[in-house]
Amino acid sequence: MNRQTKRMMERRQGAVDAGASAATARYQAAAKSAGAEKKLTIKGYLNEVRSELRKVIWPKRAQVLNYSTVVLFTLILLVVVIFVLNFAFSKAVLFLYK
Repeated sequence: MNRQTKRMMERRQGAVDAGASAATARYQAAAKSAGAEKKLTIKGYLNEVRSELRKVIWPKRAQVLNYSTVVLFTLILLVVVIFVLNFAFSKAVLFLYK
């Protein structure tokens, strides 16, 4: 077990060494007061997920269609550009080897 693992275990158990810094003691006190030791159940997790998803600003249907159209046209444009460049370079290379 390395030093970092030992320190993490001590923080979880709430033990502060005699040589521990004041910052470590403040961190442990803040963690305890913030409820970091609270056990999270599956039901609690799902409730938190649901509450976070309610905060999300979902795009409207028109926005999704607009964004999808922009992506589709950009994709088509890039495919055409790559095809043209590939065709031109292949013709150039074949011309050089003739």
